[in-house]
Amino acid sequence: MIKFLDLHKINARFQHEFQKSFNTFLDSGHYVLGKSVSNFENEFANYCGANHCIGTSNGLDALTLIFKGFIALNKLSVGNEVIVPANTYIASILSVINSGLKPVFVEPNPETFNIESSNIETAITPNTKAILMVHLYGQLCSNSVSQIAKKHNLLVIEDAAQAHGAVSSSGLKAGNLSHAAAFSFYPSKNLGALGDAGAITTNNKALYHVICKLRNYGSSVKYINEIVGYNNRLDEVQAAFLSIKLKALDRDNLKRQEIALTYLKEIKNTAVELPVLTSNVESHVWHVFVVLVKNRAHFVDYLEQHNIQTLIHYPIPPHKQEALASYTNLELPITEHIHNSCVSLPISPVMTIEETNRVILIVNSYNA
Repeated sequence: MIKFLDLHKINARFQHEFQKSFNTFLDSGHYVLGKSVSNFENEFANYCGANHCIGTSNGLDALTLIFKGFIALNKLSVGNEVIVPANTYIASILSVINSGLKPVFVEPNPETFNIESSNIETAITPNTKAILMVHLYGQLCSNSVSQIAKKHNLLVIEDAAQAHGAVSSSGLKAGNLSHAAAFSFYPSKNLGALGDAGAITTNNKALYHVICKLRNYGSSVKYINEIVGYNNRLDEVQAAFLSIKLKALDRDNLKRQEIALTYLKEIKNTAVELPVLTSNVESHVWHVFVVLVKNRAHFVDYLEQHNIQTLIHYPIPPHKQEALASYTNLELPITEHIHNSCVSLPISPVMTIEETNRVILIVNSYNA
């Protein structure tokens, strides 16, 4: 079986370093917001080219804290509208709703799957105060999104949960393309922890300070609570493991890019619609390699019969989820088409050439 993602094999490469790091943590006697968290925060800020990084409990909390931080700074107010991509994972939308803000759904570009910038301006109202751009599947959003935001004096927040290490044509990385960015280090991410973890990057000093308080009960000095906060801290152990894996991120992304480019070059089946790379090669780190097929169940079954594991990112669009029933009347045909026909093929830094070629052979042999 060619696994969609072999997490055991991915993390086994670091086993000795993990064990050594855990022993150091255990011996330290400092288990919350210690040196491992501060070290990783400094390392990840430097990696992204940002001035500040705040480690958080997970990616959803990271996004939510950004919105709540801007509310605390009076840059946003409860009830303000936030432009969001209709085609995304529901966490992107939940962060807006959980912050007391109103999501306004905008259709994606059918080739890149990211928010279509030409649709944004028609969705802007006097109550619109921010744009959430999601670098979906690992490909950076178009720079025109930031240009539109600047024109209308809107905040830009990145959901970079799937784009660790992606580089824009201007040389800036994901996490340094907006007023603030949120990352998830869920185990399956390009930079994945061994449990839940997340981070925020920003160049805004005031936002950095307020989020540091928000993630820690609203406190910067123990037992002195300045604002109403939460417990959204990055775990010491996960921070230590992330520091180890960060050193391999660029190498792992390069392997993903090599596999993706091979897929794009060698998959010739007209029944399988391939993704489109619209910018420089480094702008896409291929968290997942998503194709579109008309009869998804048939295609998935065919690959399964040939011992190739696939996943679906994502089977139900946010506006059709029961949790967001108030948005179910929206007409978003491009988004719905993507969610009804998308399939993610295996891609990971530990896939072999033989496995890659096997996937290509079987996909090319598929008869719709």
